[in-house]
Amino acid sequence: MSQLFEDTARRAAHYLESLATRPVAPAAQDLAALVQFERPFPEHGSSAESVIEELDRLGSPATMASAGGRFFGFVTGGSLPVTVAANWLGTAWDQNASMVVSSPLNAALERVALSWVSEALHLPAGSAGGFVTCATTANFSALAAARHALLWRAGWDVEAQGLFGAPPLQVVVGGEVHASMQKALSLVGFGRDRVVRVPVDGQGRMRLEDFPAVDDRTIVCVQAGNVNTGAFDPIADICALARPQGAWVHVDGAFGMWAAAAPARAHLTRGVADADSWATDAHKWLNVPYDSGLVLTRDPDALRAAMSVGGAYLKQDEDRVPYQYTPEFSRRARGIEIWAALRQLGRPGLADLIERTCRYATRFAQGLEAGGHQVLNDVVLNQVLVSFGAAQRTREVIKRIQDAGTCWCGGTVWQGQTAMRISVSSWATTPADVERSLAAILSAAAD
Repeated sequence: MSQLFEDTARRAAHYLESLATRPVAPAAQDLAALVQFERPFPEHGSSAESVIEELDRLGSPATMASAGGRFFGFVTGGSLPVTVAANWLGTAWDQNASMVVSSPLNAALERVALSWVSEALHLPAGSAGGFVTCATTANFSALAAARHALLWRAGWDVEAQGLFGAPPLQVVVGGEVHASMQKALSLVGFGRDRVVRVPVDGQGRMRLEDFPAVDDRTIVCVQAGNVNTGAFDPIADICALARPQGAWVHVDGAFGMWAAAAPARAHLTRGVADADSWATDAHKWLNVPYDSGLVLTRDPDALRAAMSVGGAYLKQDEDRVPYQYTPEFSRRARGIEIWAALRQLGRPGLADLIERTCRYATRFAQGLEAGGHQVLNDVVLNQVLVSFGAAQRTREVIKRIQDAGTCWCGGTVWQGQTAMRISVSSWATTPADVERSLAAILSAAAD
């Protein structure tokens, strides 16, 4: 077993070290080789060593090099080396993170990591949280907590009675609400379309002058970091309007909430701490392995009531039982990697990670504008939107960049205009990566 693990670690280290020199996108022949995986269910077993060798030989070349420094698609952070190592150790431990009794270690690390995250993001002391798969699940969990709190206040036990016949709730979202929030709204039973949409400005922020009247049966969903522009809704003003009326304010902060950890960017998150619940990812800007998200609520009872089960099933006496704060019962111990990232980075390291990647985004914007191309957003965070002219031309530049392999950037449509989106989210990105990638983009556009 020791030899197997040492060989696997060597292969993994070799893969990570090769990312700096290999193309970001896999070559056509490496993708074609994946057909070799397609065979009938084996009649005979194989050695563990041969299985790992096959995975490495066929799999490693066919991966997207999103763990490296030149992947700028979506909002994808690489994994800090310490979190990869912590993930390996956590996998070896194979802890069932559902209960304290099934993993006292995980319960302890979750408690510490939650307090560190709350402190780093300047959230209210005493906020409760759960370790989930992603921001979509975090949004779902927070909406379930909001649903419980508002309907309980109206005399309705939604966990016991469901939504049939329940007092109606109003949901308010921005015109640029993210797809993950829409999915969460449908999962929790509110519906994607049965919402009040607030018009937005040119950066995707809710227009405060168009904000509707709300009451104690309203859930308001705001954004901390638009996925295209990085812009923040006027969260402080919205909270000042909504919460005195008894409305529940939820923050979709999949990546943007981490700006609170960088003193130079923290002003963007003004008002976030005034909300009632928050959703964020750790596998984005905190740079831990997939999958890792966090849901947090000001009211621990609301989240616990929404996520718990009735009766005495698996009754526990501890103050914080992990499964009572997440949709899952059995799950992996995600708190291990989050604890490891924060333990190694500390306050200054986390601030530097956020600020450094924002500076790189600014450099991209400056270089592209100097090259005569139109940057569509105010680059306040780590997102850059650039147009290269007509929609077809912009799509062609994106295709050339993706095919060339120097870097990888995705496409989007922003308020009717086709654009390339550059998201700088990885600890591994260096100034040399930025300059090399910028030169490749300018060359593709010039050709």
